[in-house]
Amino acid sequence: MRILYAGQITSFDSAWYRILALRREGHEVFELNTLDYRQQNPLLQKIEFRLVWGPEVERLNRDILSMAETLKPDVVWADKVLFMKPSTLEHLRKKGIVTVSYMIDNFFGPRRDPGWRLYAKTIPYYDLHCTQRDVNVTDYKNAGARDVIKIQTAYEPTIHFAPPEGWSDRERDRDVSFVGTPYDQRPEFLTRLANEGGFDVAVNGGLVWKPALERVGGVALYRGNGELRNDDYREAIWRSRINLSFLTHSNQDEFVHKSFEITACGGFLLAERSAGHAARFVEDEEAVFFTGLEECIEKARKYLHDEPARTRIAHAGWQRALKSGYDNDTQVRHIVERLEPLVREMQGAA
Repeated sequence: MRILYAGQITSFDSAWYRILALRREGHEVFELNTLDYRQQNPLLQKIEFRLVWGPEVERLNRDILSMAETLKPDVVWADKVLFMKPSTLEHLRKKGIVTVSYMIDNFFGPRRDPGWRLYAKTIPYYDLHCTQRDVNVTDYKNAGARDVIKIQTAYEPTIHFAPPEGWSDRERDRDVSFVGTPYDQRPEFLTRLANEGGFDVAVNGGLVWKPALERVGGVALYRGNGELRNDDYREAIWRSRINLSFLTHSNQDEFVHKSFEITACGGFLLAERSAGHAARFVEDEEAVFFTGLEECIEKARKYLHDEPARTRIAHAGWQRALKSGYDNDTQVRHIVERLEPLVREMQGAA
């Protein structure tokens, strides 16, 4: 298919990984980078994002329609696009173009982030919505969505892969490691994990971690001066004896993409227990789970110095990730299979 893909496109964003997967599947993908539609002035950028109104919103919608007219795609794929207007989606439909919204954030959840004003209006206009939560499937249908598919966030095989043969604790200089964002109570949890558990805890992520950890007395946990991306991110997993993975409770997560990335990198996964994680990994065989700080400390103590057990579980988790389709190619294929009849129907009507 010919796909016009609008999203935040950089070499380290998951939208780019999905584009790579679509191209590996043989589709022709044209890119529209939503990062090009941000106000340069920081204050105006905040105002435009909160109000979802302004010249860049209008320009993005004009450019989508112009590119659709010129490129004649079968599908316009909007990856976490908040600036799309209902009138733009209506126009694309009249042109016989199928539209899909890929949204892993939770518009319906309790976090109440700003910037959703236009998105809420567009829900009935997309031909297909992709969400990663069972609860959101019902939410979208109740909000008037035409069609909804539950998908799974995934690992990117060109980035997330196992270390060289023979890799061992000799190369691992991180004991208990977390690479990610300071959502929910993670700064406090990780600080207590270090203090009460006595572990050497390494934290990487954006600079927002510094003030978050300072507030709870854990600034010493922070490593580096920014986010770890692509090769650096993978190598941090390789160099860690224990890799933590948290659910974002404020997003009502069932599972998180980090768990699939860690296992695909051959890392030992210690993940927050959930029905979604338990359905995808056999506990204590392919991954280890915890509920709350006390159990996390217990599990970390049990496995930190037991390299054979960690190696066995990490290898089984790696095999599960590869064999069970936790990769971008498989997950993108599920969406395409849902889109194909919609494209045929739309083209037949045209």
